Formats: sequence, structure tokens, C-alpha cells
Amino acid sequence: MPFRIGPTELIIILVIVMIVFGVGRLPEIGGALGKSIRSFKRSVTGESESQAQETLNSAASAPEEKTEGKA
Repeated sequence: MPFRIGPTELIIILVIVMIVFGVGRLPEIGGALGKSIRSFKRSVTGESESQAQETLNSAASAPEEKTEGKA
């Protein structure tokens, strides 16, 4: 039987996390979690730090180029 987490369970987990860590530390925890997930993805795909930065830079500049052309 697969384990499924619904919206009610997510709310309960978030409330417990807020009680344990406090509201002020949640952005720190989220940032650290995001960095660790990105690092894990890079290690799985074999992408180096410089390649990841180039990908982020090109993805960030692509939407700007499209909006500049329409103006």
C-alpha cells in the first residue's frame, strides 16, 4: 500500500515544523533544503558548478531578452 500525503497531513507537518524551529528560521531551513536538493541533482547528472551557474545565468537572461524584444 503506497504512502500518500494529502493537504491535511502537509498542514500538520508544517505546523509541527513551525513549532519546533520557529517562524524566523523557516527561510533559512528552506534555503538550505533548496541548496542541498540542487547539489544532489548536480551530483546525479554529473553537472559541474560552472555548468550549473551558466545554466542559471542563461535561464535568468532568456525571459529578459524576450520582454525587451516586445517593447
